[in-house]
Amino acid sequence: MEKVSIDEVDIEVNPMKVHSVRRPVSRALGTEHFAMNYFELEPGESFSGGLHTHHDQEEVFYVQEGTATFDTPDDEIVVDEGEVIRFAPGEFQKGYNDGDETVVAFAFGAPGASHDWDELESLVHCADCGEEKAHGVDMTASGFSLTCTECGNSFEITG
Repeated sequence: MEKVSIDEVDIEVNPMKVHSVRRPVSRALGTEHFAMNYFELEPGESFSGGLHTHHDQEEVFYVQEGTATFDTPDDEIVVDEGEVIRFAPGEFQKGYNDGDETVVAFAFGAPGASHDWDELESLVHCADCGEEKAHGVDMTASGFSLTCTECGNSFEITG
């Protein structure tokens, strides 16, 4: 058994600095089969750097306080306080705070305590293809490297 206080879990932010408070609770608990992250999103902040999917994990977000907005390729979904939203493996999404108040939320992923970077894709504009395409994502020392899954064009995003 492991027990932690959310406030005692160290803050670790995305290398792109898209949020100011992310606490990897599952790491503090030592979980192996699911991921759990606590977020406090100020207005304009997001859970991740952009529209993305995990092919190896489903994701569930619980909004404890405030209202979060999730973009998908086809829709915009508002998730209010006390509501939960699920994204299956392969579904693209980006969650963020589009309001004026802080959003307090938890993100859960399963299976696994962390995702495999080879199973993560981000939906971004490809300079060579000329349109929005899926890109493979790799972490680098200074941020992320993205590679178009159709043409192989690569570029780096630094934080």
